[in-house]
Formats: sequence, C-alpha cells, structure tokens
Amino acid sequence: MDERVREHAAVLVDWSAQIEAGDDVVLSIGPDAHDLAVAVAEALGERGANLLSTYASGELTRAYLRAHDGDFGEDPAFERKLYEEADVVLSLGGGRNTSAMADVPSETRQAYRKARSATREARYDTRWVSTVHPTRSLAQQAGMAYEEYQDFAYDAILRDWESLAEEMAKMKDVLDAGSEVRLVKDGTDLTMSIEGRTAVNSAASVRYDSHNLPSGEVFTAPHAPEGTVIFDVPMTINGEAVRDVRLEFEDGEVVTHEAEQGEDAITEILETDDGARRLGELGIGMNRGIDRFTDSILFDEKMGDTVHLAVGRAYDACLPEGETGNESAVHVDMITDMSEESRLEVDGEVIQRNGRFRWEDGFEG
Repeated sequence: MDERVREHAAVLVDWSAQIEAGDDVVLSIGPDAHDLAVAVAEALGERGANLLSTYASGELTRAYLRAHDGDFGEDPAFERKLYEEADVVLSLGGGRNTSAMADVPSETRQAYRKARSATREARYDTRWVSTVHPTRSLAQQAGMAYEEYQDFAYDAILRDWESLAEEMAKMKDVLDAGSEVRLVKDGTDLTMSIEGRTAVNSAASVRYDSHNLPSGEVFTAPHAPEGTVIFDVPMTINGEAVRDVRLEFEDGEVVTHEAEQGEDAITEILETDDGARRLGELGIGMNRGIDRFTDSILFDEKMGDTVHLAVGRAYDACLPEGETGNESAVHVDMITDMSEESRLEVDGEVIQRNGRFRWEDGFEG
C-alpha cells in the first residue's frame, strides 16, 4: 500500500474527525476507495473507536432510483436513527463512474433529496467528514495520468493544516468584521450582506466546523445578494457537464439564469424548493496546494485563486445563536476564477486582487 494512503487515513481520523476511544463511527465507502477504507479501519481500531461500514455507490443509487416509482413518502427512520446514534460519519469518495447518475430523471432526484431531509440533518449533527481516495475515474475526469493525479491529490490533502489555519484566520477576521462583500470581474458585479454572520476557518477539521478533506477555504452565509455573477470554472452537476453559468439576483433571489452548457442541470437545482434560489454560502479558496482545476468540487473550490457561491442550504456554524438561515434540500457550489482582472472587496476595501490576498507577496492595492 502507498504510504500516503496511511498518512491520508491518519489526517482524516486524528486531525479532521478528532476520533477518540469509544466513538461510534459510520464509515461510508465508495467502490474504489478500498485501500483508504482499510487504512482508516486500521486507524480506528488503534484508537479504540467502534466501526460500522456502509457501501456508497452511484451505480447502486442509480439502479434504485430508476426502478422506483418516485413516491418516496416520509423519510425512512432506520437510516436517520443510525446517524442519530453515531458520533462520527466518515465518507470516502471513490466511484468508478463520475457520471453514474446522469440518466436519473431530475424529478426523481428532487423527490429523493426532499424525502431524506431529516436523515441529512441527522448526519450533519455528527462530526462528519468527507474525503476522496484518488481513483482512475477521477484522474480521467481531471484529464491527468493516474500517478500524476495521485501526486496532485496528496499535495492538497497532506498539508501542514495548522499553519494554513493560521493564515486563513486573517480572512476570517476580515469577514467577521465586515458587513458587505463585493465581487467584480468581467461579467460579474455582485454585492451581498455578511452583517451578523460568522465566517468558518475551514482547515479540514471539525474543531474549526470544517467537514471536508482536503479543505482550505474560509466561508460564510451571505444574504441579500444583488447583481450578476459568472461561474466560469467547468464543473459536473448530477453527472452533467456544466459550463459558464450566469446568475442574476434581485431582492436576494435568482431571477434569471443561463449556462453555455448544462443549463437544464442548473434549472433542476433552482426548482428544487424556494431556498434553492437563494444563497447559502460564500467561500474563498486559500489552499495553494491545489494548482489546477480538475472538475471536482472538493478540490476546485479550495483553490487559492477562486471564490465560490452555493445556492441552497446555509450552514448553522455561520449563523447567530438561535437564527435559522436559508433552508433547502440542496447545497450546490459553483466557482468563479479570480486570478485575472478581478477583485474581492469587503466594505469597499480590496482584500484580494487578481488572486492575491493583501497579506501575500505580489498583492497590488
């Protein structure tokens, strides 16, 4: 086994999920994540945690959804109760086909998401962490040789997370003190309020309210967006390629949308429920270990020259005590490249220009 697989497992168990003896852990395993699952299981055993493993396959879910009549009824209690009893849920992505769900009817996917809202909330109430094992399918999607993709993935995952957390704290402080964010680039001029919100220093650990490995972003829950934004980083949503998405916001909601490719996928997301037309997240990528786009949201949204926005559900960690943010059955991130002819402002002050932050070398005020 590649020693980096064991290092990945150790980071996931110790830094990301903060596993302790006696923790009840659900381990969700993708079809090609076997090696990482073995390494994680070994690490959990060494730490005295309790393990229950499940199998997570896009092809399996596709078969189920295509055969179903689409009337999913109430959220089934048995899976929800599993998560309610769990301390930690670790999800190891690594499918054989990144487009496995492409031919599932959109109305079926929407109904399934809505029916499982309580289960989803129960999972979010655990110390959940999602990661991905570098697989040949992901390498192919990224347009890279397998060994090349492995190097890329581990450069992003096996970071000095404590040092990166210290750097990202600078961005968190700016957002926590700010009231309004503005994004400006060709085709984009969008303002949004962050008044009263708390930014999350997403340093790949639940101690920071961060639930992805790799991570490397600072995110908050904006509201009242006004203006237009272009998402020019290619992505795959529900198995469909999406390119050059344009959203226009008025009174805090998407009023028009279009895309050069995959517009139907965006329409499906926005029609899920009322909350799907409002923003749930503003994220600022700060992981310089990610140096190229790979058509994987887990990596691409953390890249240091990017900003992403998510339509749909807002995370409670960004909200004042007792306040409910935007609610939705979806949370879909879309990315804009901020590396050239762009700026990010907070209360009128330029914090990032052309991909460089004001505390970095090469920043031009």
